[in-house]
Amino acid sequence: MENQLAKSTEERTFQYQDSLPSLPVPSLKESLKKYLESVKPFANEEEYRKTEEIVQKFQSGIGEKLHQKLLERAKGKRNWLEEWWLNVAYLDVRIPSQLNVNFAGPAAHFEHYWPPKEGTQLERGSIILWHNLNYWQLLRKEKVPVHKVGNTPLDMNQFRMLFSTCKVPGITRDSIMNYFRTESEGRSPNHIVVLCRGRAFVFDVIHEGCLVTPPELLRQLTYIHKKCHSEPDGPGIAALTSEERTRWAKAREYLIGLDAENLALLEKIQSSLLVYSMEDDSPHVTPEDYSEIIAAILTGDPTVRWGDKSYNLISFSNGVFGCNCDHAPFDAMVMVNISYYVDEKIFQNEGRWKGSEKVRDIPLPEELIFTVDEKVLNDISQAKAQYLREASDLQIAAYAFTSFGKKLTKNKMLHPDTFIQLALQLAYYRLHGRPGCCYETAMTRHFYHGRTETMRSCTVEAVRWCQSMQDPSVSPHERQQKMLQAFAKHNKMMKDCSAGKGFDRHLLGLLLIAKEEGLPVPELFTDPLFSKSGGGGNFVLSTSLVGYLRVQGVVVPMVHNGYGFFYHIRDDRLS
Repeated sequence: MENQLAKSTEERTFQYQDSLPSLPVPSLKESLKKYLESVKPFANEEEYRKTEEIVQKFQSGIGEKLHQKLLERAKGKRNWLEEWWLNVAYLDVRIPSQLNVNFAGPAAHFEHYWPPKEGTQLERGSIILWHNLNYWQLLRKEKVPVHKVGNTPLDMNQFRMLFSTCKVPGITRDSIMNYFRTESEGRSPNHIVVLCRGRAFVFDVIHEGCLVTPPELLRQLTYIHKKCHSEPDGPGIAALTSEERTRWAKAREYLIGLDAENLALLEKIQSSLLVYSMEDDSPHVTPEDYSEIIAAILTGDPTVRWGDKSYNLISFSNGVFGCNCDHAPFDAMVMVNISYYVDEKIFQNEGRWKGSEKVRDIPLPEELIFTVDEKVLNDISQAKAQYLREASDLQIAAYAFTSFGKKLTKNKMLHPDTFIQLALQLAYYRLHGRPGCCYETAMTRHFYHGRTETMRSCTVEAVRWCQSMQDPSVSPHERQQKMLQAFAKHNKMMKDCSAGKGFDRHLLGLLLIAKEEGLPVPELFTDPLFSKSGGGGNFVLSTSLVGYLRVQGVVVPMVHNGYGFFYHIRDDRLS
């Protein structure tokens, strides 16, 4: 009886989904007031006055009408933004998503038991894969702990999108296919796809009702590795996923038209738990410098990763690992969670497999052989050329700052995230001699299916502080006062954004209502200050705190002349 009781009181991963509050619509007056504050650092007096007039006109006119319609929409939906956000931020976007939208990051194992070492790729790969599969089973059983702030549960829906999820290209809009089911919901796919030297293989990870073990996984990976390294390379169909979206959609339609079997193979990849990528490169990495590994994970060989897959687990020849994930179905915190879980398991087991070496008689991996012709091969080489051209335009610098970390900032009663954001503002100001419009990710997971809100870190207070730091006539005491004001402002804004009181997504909602109603785009959105301050995704600084763990990750900048700035904060270091 006691045992049964313990079972029934155990929290399940998705148990609070139905009781989460709906995403609120902020007050129009408040949102416009916050918007006006956010454009101030980028305007002279005359520009600001003009924008002020536009905002007042919007507030008392069309803005109010659009706001009422938005409130109507919100009545019928638990999250009025969800579908819109998915479409506008991801599925309608036509630029190649593998490089421009996906996020990527190195695994932290090289910091402890797995420093780079040739000849370890397959054995380590079997262990890391096994830990990932265990996490998949925890999710299937709903045993991944619910994230909470204090005692308040957060939305866990994005965790459903980690495995067996894939984006499928469309001519004008992509779609997301999700095949994952919890155990209580029914069957879930249990095969993984391995990409190696332009070829694709598939095998099941459950055999006779049990998860395959690392020695069994090692046999499968060794078989694939040997085959690919003793036979000619494959066509590299995966490279098509790195193409501009409409072009990839057309190439995919052509591929399916060529042979109906090609569709079955594509669906095998789409529904797979994850894609395991075998790379031949050996990128350099140390705990102080991971520029090369990040470049390899973000811009590596397009023939061995499926750009549309929610999870590509990448392995390099020197036993270093990473991931590359489509951003549409989930945000990075999901990946941070599983990466940390796997890293802790590898750490606890000293990087080894301590179980049975017995290998059951498991069917060998099956190769997915696509029917291709000259046109398909031509499409693939065009995709690769386009990808490499874009990748060459990206500069990556990733170093650890080891003078101090979270401990010291906390000791000084300063929020570590705000500390880095203000340091970033100062660095940009010193380098460019002007404020930099900045996006920082805020999280809205307190609400049903909540994802993110834009937090604009370049505040009037931050700019005043930057100016004081550049002015030799300002005393240290005055600089400190200005800095504390900037801290207070940042912290309050972050709190507001997480509580559903940000303004960027609200303004987006009003713009989309206008578009849906066939109304002209309100002047607020065509005002030059709107995009100059970052509106419409024009932020020169695109930033995010990846967390306080060993895990790190990156996304390319939002704009061509911009910076992507992604950082994690530890007790004794920042990177």
